[in-house]
Amino acid sequence: MSKAMSSARNSFDLADTPLADLVREAAAQRLPPVEQWHPAHCGDSDMRIARDGSWFHMGRPIRRPELVKLFSTILRREEDGSHVLVTPVEKLAIAVEDLPFLAVELKSEGEGQGRTLAFRLSTGDLVVAGATRPLHLNLAADGRPDPALHVRGHIERPLLARINRPVYYQLADLAIAEQQRQGGEIGLWSGGVFFAFAG
Repeated sequence: MSKAMSSARNSFDLADTPLADLVREAAAQRLPPVEQWHPAHCGDSDMRIARDGSWFHMGRPIRRPELVKLFSTILRREEDGSHVLVTPVEKLAIAVEDLPFLAVELKSEGEGQGRTLAFRLSTGDLVVAGATRPLHLNLAADGRPDPALHVRGHIERPLLARINRPVYYQLADLAIAEQQRQGGEIGLWSGGVFFAFAG
């Protein structure tokens, strides 16, 4: 493992870490098998994830990143669209104001169909966009960009990350530059999949 990767294991300095290391790190992330756990619903967790990705318990911010990271690994989206924290023995509701994750950093390598896009989330997780982790570059009902990234979970009820504005603008700049070089639809490839910008 490169020095940049070992030093980036917690902070994920994408700029200084080779993309191949980031792809390996993303693939190696181990998560609890929450989709296999089906305990009875036990109530409310008194927890909330704010639109900016901050986590709260009983109205107070959770300030320890390790604790947020831990809770994020047992997060699941239910068939009705609600979110829960689940373990083998309990399931607790958690309020999510927008989307449960926030993509805060981007690394792009390659061009055209050979491009790979890696994202760092505010929890420290890495996600590489592709067939199983699609980008959603849609517009909201009011016509504003509504970008999101599939982080994990069932394809029909994924856990998504909101792509923050600076990262969205980076994606847009890359897509415009790509379109000027190659022509065709405005969008970006990652992991062999083309993600078009809506509108």
